[in-house]
Amino acid sequence: MSIEAIAQRYVALCKEGKSSQVLDELFADNAVSVEAFVPPGAGSPESVGLKAIRAKSEWWQQNHTVHEARLTGPYPNGNRFAVRFEYDVTQKQSQRRIKMDEIGLFTVEGGKITREEFFYSGG
Repeated sequence: MSIEAIAQRYVALCKEGKSSQVLDELFADNAVSVEAFVPPGAGSPESVGLKAIRAKSEWWQQNHTVHEARLTGPYPNGNRFAVRFEYDVTQKQSQRRIKMDEIGLFTVEGGKITREEFFYSGG
């Protein structure tokens, strides 16, 4: 699958709310996910391996109510692509409603996403 096809598939699945399928279909087993800040309960901004990335994704879904999600892109460049994410969510524990705006940068090697990096303010 070409970088453009992987990027388009990523965005399409995310827009359909199929984050588990995104991981199953498009991510390498040894992929690395890097947040801009250390997530709550984590010791590092990096999640290494598909199992750790899946756990981070599941935690996020369990702890947030999504009111609106918009994705823009993808924007391919060589073996990478970027996607803009805009979310309106409520943090379940605090009941605080927030708007998120972040950029995801994805690296593709061997037909799979091997690295994702997220850029946003806050933390």
